[in-house]
Amino acid sequence: MHERIIGLYEETAAAWDEARGTTLGEREWIDAFAALVPPGANILDLGCGGGQPVARHLIESGFKVTGLDSSPTLIGMCRKRFPEHEWLVGDMRELDLGRRFDGILAWYSLFHLHFDDQRAMFARFAAHAAPGAALIFASGPTHGEAIGEWQGEPLYHASLSQEEYRALLEANGFELVSFRAGMPVADGPSVWIARH
Repeated sequence: MHERIIGLYEETAAAWDEARGTTLGEREWIDAFAALVPPGANILDLGCGGGQPVARHLIESGFKVTGLDSSPTLIGMCRKRFPEHEWLVGDMRELDLGRRFDGILAWYSLFHLHFDDQRAMFARFAAHAAPGAALIFASGPTHGEAIGEWQGEPLYHASLSQEEYRALLEANGFELVSFRAGMPVADGPSVWIARH
């Protein structure tokens, strides 16, 4: 099911963009991440969707955003909405831009990857992180898989354990800045913010 994610989001891009909307319910976490990034800095948004509400908020906060998403349709929306920023069609599992950013988001995207693909992403995060760069991602509460539903199809999610995420961050040169445990401890996912 994890290999179905890319096709599913492309086929339902308009519905997803409408459902995601423009309200940034997770603003406290995005702002906490942004507070670690220098004003006007370059931010890499992995799984950027249609560019809102997260990228829009960062752009309106004065940051320069490079967004990457596997859906050409969603990237097309980003290019139309924010033509002065950079929007790339691609698979985050193959991320290799040859440059570094002051902030990296994998918000509501990393947890769609299978376990081994998630593990491999931390080296890619490190390869694209400037010294002092901030990283934010969301995960599940414990190791395991969870299958949601989107447009009548299964929607795959996976999470490593908290211990493994901590080990992966440390092994790839990231220091954990803050962590909030997700369900059932708190509403929503677990939130990780780290610094390279």
